[in-house]
Amino acid sequence: MKKKLVSCLISFTLLSSLSTPLLAKAQENTEGIKGSLVIAGGGVGTSNHDIYEKFLLLAGGKEKAKVGIIPAASTTLQSSEKFKEDLVKYGVNSDSIQILPVSNHDFSDTQKDESTWKNQVNDKKLSRTIKGLTAVWFVGGDQTKIVDSLRENNGNDSEALKAIWDIYRKGAVIGGTSAGAAIMSDVMITGGDSLGALKESIGNKENKHVNENQHNKKEYEPLSVQKGLGFFQHGIIDQHMDERARLGRLAVAAYNAERDKEKNFAYGVDEDTAMVVNNKDQKVEVVGRSGVAVLDMSKAKLISKQKVRSGLENIKVSYLSPGDKINYHLKSFEFPNDKVETKGFEYYSFNALPATGVFTPYGRLKAYLSYSFVDNKSMKSANSYVYDSKGSGYEIAFQKDNDTNGYWRYTDGQKDDYSIVNVRMDITPKTVKFQPDKKTSLTYKKPTFSSSESPAYDEIKGNLLIAGGALGSSNSSVYDKFITLAGGKQAKIGIVPAASTKFDSSNQFKSDLVKYGVKAENIEILPISNHDFKGTSEDELTWKTNMNSDKLAQKVKGLTGIWFVGGDQTLITGSLRNENGSDSKVLQAIWHTYKNGAVLGGTSAGAAIMSNTMLAGGDSYGALSYGFTDTYDDMAQQEGGPAYLEKGLGFFQYGLVDQHFDNKARLGRLIATAYEKGNKNQLSYGIDEDTAMLVNNKEKQIEVVGRGGITLVDLAKVQANDKFPSDYKNILISCITPGDKVNLTTKDIVINPAKTSTRNNEYYGEKVGPNTGLFSPHGVLRKFLAYDLIDNAQNKEVKSYTFNQNTGFELTFRKSAESNGYWAYTDGQKDDYSIVKIALDIKPINVDIK
Repeated sequence: MKKKLVSCLISFTLLSSLSTPLLAKAQENTEGIKGSLVIAGGGVGTSNHDIYEKFLLLAGGKEKAKVGIIPAASTTLQSSEKFKEDLVKYGVNSDSIQILPVSNHDFSDTQKDESTWKNQVNDKKLSRTIKGLTAVWFVGGDQTKIVDSLRENNGNDSEALKAIWDIYRKGAVIGGTSAGAAIMSDVMITGGDSLGALKESIGNKENKHVNENQHNKKEYEPLSVQKGLGFFQHGIIDQHMDERARLGRLAVAAYNAERDKEKNFAYGVDEDTAMVVNNKDQKVEVVGRSGVAVLDMSKAKLISKQKVRSGLENIKVSYLSPGDKINYHLKSFEFPNDKVETKGFEYYSFNALPATGVFTPYGRLKAYLSYSFVDNKSMKSANSYVYDSKGSGYEIAFQKDNDTNGYWRYTDGQKDDYSIVNVRMDITPKTVKFQPDKKTSLTYKKPTFSSSESPAYDEIKGNLLIAGGALGSSNSSVYDKFITLAGGKQAKIGIVPAASTKFDSSNQFKSDLVKYGVKAENIEILPISNHDFKGTSEDELTWKTNMNSDKLAQKVKGLTGIWFVGGDQTLITGSLRNENGSDSKVLQAIWHTYKNGAVLGGTSAGAAIMSNTMLAGGDSYGALSYGFTDTYDDMAQQEGGPAYLEKGLGFFQYGLVDQHFDNKARLGRLIATAYEKGNKNQLSYGIDEDTAMLVNNKEKQIEVVGRGGITLVDLAKVQANDKFPSDYKNILISCITPGDKVNLTTKDIVINPAKTSTRNNEYYGEKVGPNTGLFSPHGVLRKFLAYDLIDNAQNKEVKSYTFNQNTGFELTFRKSAESNGYWAYTDGQKDDYSIVKIALDIKPINVDIK
């Protein structure tokens, strides 16, 4: 099914272990190397043009490139053949690409016995072949298999490895993904996770005498390393950084590499991202779709506040984005000119919750440090936790120092792009204990909001395209779908700018539509607003009367598509409803066009207005803890606090809709709202960023379009304790992805037929601990449920916790009799999961941290 990473673990426990011959430098003389490196963190999508094109440019261009693919890390040839296929799509001649016979094991998908290849690594013919290449690529899998395939039993380099070094010195590019990235540094990380590395690899005494059988039953894995191939001589490299939350294990590995921490950074490369090393300029450039974590351990110290466990303090964390550069010799950073500093100009001002689990907004490290910390004037410090099921673990504290800064710009349309430098991180041993909350001190307030029903949906001929926010200009599937539904390139489209305070997003969307083939003269930004816009000479506040303009209403009736941009959803409803709450003439005209076949679409705030009850503020912890509020504090309330509801425009009449669902972790607020104000016979829908929900009113069906997923909440069988708020049992959660469909009336889920069921065919079988925060792998809900529960035979249930100070909630996700998972590779070698009917119980708890 999928390629499993099986680490041959070599214990890494004492500082002295790095002075052994095993970890001696692979190549002492590395000066004068003319070649480059493309080091990808794993999960590289076929559509990731930036990485493929950079690799081919460094290989001499697609016409001249001669590429050798080393398949050794994998158990099959599938990933090597797929990479070759991708290179051909990018313009390389198929005859110029070879899968090199380098392996120490047989492949499961061939008739040959490739284990005999181990004897060919000193073959002169293979060496000559390699010396004729301009590029070598290492596929992912198990990094120890690569090293074992290219080194002799005595540890010496094989002739094949010497040939790779020879072309690298002369100008070839060496690249690799996942395991193919891990082998790039001298100290090669081969196993472990953040909690295991902290508990067992920095001089800690805990579990020192646990036998091997007990080790395999643990919820965490200790750090292990061995000697890498050393193409990158300027620090340790780790991969799958964001998805698998490996910052803790990288910090421990870098701290233990005592000789390197003074002069070198340590690097953690995110999935679908690469660090491109230019040896001549002594610089690294970040390329791809996410980021590279950079650790400065030069002033880090070991702390010991308990007899058993130690911690680390004064680590400097930076997180760079595509286009940023690192001078690894000077240990300095360079940022594009269009990025602006956040220090002194912070955009956000809200009290961010600690990062504690899958209900934490911005639950991944880079996003959390960006929104909740560096670009947030209210925050001087923030923290997260990691611990096992017994509560034994660590507090991760972040602090702003004098040299802490952030850099921001928009990228790919209206997506925030942050770089972060010099955040101080301290990792301190803590014990976290949870007890059921028998007598809550929280004041939970039920909603007073009520909403009347909108017109009958049976009469609607049009469709909806509801995007969860941060829609990338490159997201062709969403744009193409909207244009097709609007009538193709002859579509007549109106853009409603009301949610925003500037015209940037409206102008960007118009520009995008033109790029996708719509005539510019057929697109108009409609004069709909109840406020002035920044950066214009006109006072758009005067547009408020336009909502009842007969001329504008008539124009709207001639449109085939209408798009609502993002911002503040209350500004949209305030621009289209009269003060007495009745529909304006323009809103009536929008309904007219919708009923007669037009497509209505929107992103972020433009998605929130689609349902009858509109979620306008609050977060998961606030909604579960405090319930609902009748007051609205503008944009700040969208980042936290009790839930705030208003009447939406009601275009979607089959349940509640929420947006920014993955990044802002809004499952808790959607559950609370659905329980208090929803129809329990309907599903509720949480739409991820860069993703859209296509609503086909005729077929009464939705389909997922884009790059993320949609979370479905079903409360039909929920049991609640009405005397104790937010105490729920048997909530059913499903997570669906592009190509999946749902019948809006029967609630039947139809999974993309390309996917295979995981039930009784689970790939994973490891015990996992609770999902606890920024150091927990698979921090996004769908990934957490996929890897740790639905595709894991070992676990019948998994837990996550959300808390602030001494109160919070325990979340127990259980396999039910109806549960199933579905898996496929999409966009290259990326795991794509759908999850059906996981049961969720939520229980209020008291928290004690010592």
